[in-house]
Amino acid sequence: MNGREDVSPGFRLTLGARNATYPFMCGRFSLTATPEEVRELFGLLEVEDFPARYNIAPTQPILVIIDGEKTAPGSNLPERRALLVRWGFMPGWVKDPKEFPLLINARAETAVGKASFRAAMRHRRILVPASGFYEWHRPPKESGEKSQAYWIRPKKGGIVAFAGLMETWASADGSEVDTGAILTVGANSQIACIHDRMPVVIAPEDYSRWLDCRTQEPREIADLLKPADPDFFEAIPVSDQVNAVRNTGPEIQAPLEGAAVPPPPPPKKAASGGSTSGPDGQMSLF
Repeated sequence: MNGREDVSPGFRLTLGARNATYPFMCGRFSLTATPEEVRELFGLLEVEDFPARYNIAPTQPILVIIDGEKTAPGSNLPERRALLVRWGFMPGWVKDPKEFPLLINARAETAVGKASFRAAMRHRRILVPASGFYEWHRPPKESGEKSQAYWIRPKKGGIVAFAGLMETWASADGSEVDTGAILTVGANSQIACIHDRMPVVIAPEDYSRWLDCRTQEPREIADLLKPADPDFFEAIPVSDQVNAVRNTGPEIQAPLEGAAVPPPPPPKKAASGGSTSGPDGQMSLF
């Protein structure tokens, strides 16, 4: 089994590529909310202090929310917990991580059928708090136009929760690393003018269903794996400063004057035989 089925053909990042740039969908996101805001939204007993992060990139630690141990009957203590995992999913069966592509995203439509994500879809679903994410619009090469970065955030502000998966990878010497990936789905009409994929957003009223791996089988939460409503996000053109991981300040989210959101793409024609998947049987993860 190799990792090609689970990773976008345009994004094969290895553990040694920590200083690379990541110009692919949801290869970057931001979390600038305060710990108290996160604690309140997700109903946590506590959360360790953390700084505002404007340019979170693959291989870096990310904050995730999990469903904790079941509390005693009658207890009012929250069951959810926050912890840090490395952004880059590593299935437990991988022997040598240097020989396996880093899986930062999982395609929601097919994750439950993929060897890399099947167990996590059943047993280790998580929420990934974010203030928004970055995306790049890439015009056709023949147009000669430059790629344009966008900061995509909820129109009403606040924190958004991406659907994610978690796996604890153990090395031969017994050391363990918690790893995670963000689930993606086909973009809504508002984001499709920038990219054809977007992160799955879980609404607050659905947090418990998504996190409940004890009673909720993947088929029972499949209805949550859908794009956000078209008016949920707003896309703000920003400079190419976000391309470099070393740029971590709020200035990377400053609106870029003179840039605009591209028009919606024309409807895609169905491929011959009715398939729209790529050579690996999937569309791009992001």
